[in-house]
Amino acid sequence: MSDQTLLQGVAAPLLLANLDTDQIMPKQFLRIIDKAGLAKGVLYDLRFHPDGSPRPDFILNQPAFSNSKFLIGGPNFGCGSSREHAVWGLQQLGIEAIIAPSFGEIFFGNALNNRLLLIMLEQEKIAVLLDDMESSGMQLQIDLNAMTVSSASHSFPFTLAARHRKMIVEGLDMIGATMQLLPEIERFEQSHDARFPWTKVLPAA
Repeated sequence: MSDQTLLQGVAAPLLLANLDTDQIMPKQFLRIIDKAGLAKGVLYDLRFHPDGSPRPDFILNQPAFSNSKFLIGGPNFGCGSSREHAVWGLQQLGIEAIIAPSFGEIFFGNALNNRLLLIMLEQEKIAVLLDDMESSGMQLQIDLNAMTVSSASHSFPFTLAARHRKMIVEGLDMIGATMQLLPEIERFEQSHDARFPWTKVLPAA
């Protein structure tokens, strides 16, 4: 259990509206059967030229942002397809949280179920943070106890469902969160089997 309540680090502004999951993780990187090896594919066409060389003007290729922990996104971040690889790739690239005015619905669920923290803030508040960060090294701090995201001089509250906060803080994915409820699940099964024995699937004779 990580019990991580304070996140801090560099935040890279990626202020593109409607950045969809096909751009976040292009289709050629989906030919895997596990979650490994997706970091290179993240935003590939924005990060790299067709010959594979880095685009020096792309924000995450600039030295000041090469180790970014956070992204500041535009509205409707992660819209489009349901590919979960987009979330896995962002995490493998080292991204721990994304702050944006809004998110694609499926991406929102995929991200939080995989412990990628998404924070919705109004465009005006994001602009305040960005202005402040330009004079403070683009640093942000996210406090999951106080439920605030802060730059050097400004702090704004955000909301997060209790179960998602628990998963982020305790380092749990959906399976881990479910396994914490195993005693309750087993008690329910025993009670259900006792009340409705005809519904129990018996082993083949």
